Amino acid sequence: MTTSYVKVEVYIPEEYVPDLRESLNEGGCLREGAYDSVMAVHKVTGSWRPLEGARPFEGRIGELCTSEEVKAEFRCRRGDIGDVERIVRSIHPYEVPVINFIPLLDPQQP
Repeated sequence: MTTSYVKVEVYIPEEYVPDLRESLNEGGCLREGAYDSVMAVHKVTGSWRPLEGARPFEGRIGELCTSEEVKAEFRCRRGDIGDVERIVRSIHPYEVPVINFIPLLDPQQP
């Protein structure tokens, strides 16, 4: 029997990564074989414009904003998606966090 995986991408301020990694790891979501805490982190520049009604973590309504943040990415079992989303949302400071779940091909399946 094979396990189906997804790649998870989370855009988040860099200072939140240690708490995110620790919580995901405690939830068993960052395990790869005999390793845990398996996550890659890449610096990126994000952009957004808060619209009327938004409560932005950073920036002002109607103004285009850019800021350095990171993309944290890791692989998780498809069955752990709900736990991953709950953990990310509990730590993430943004009003609307970007969390991408990308299906991965299973090389064991024809």
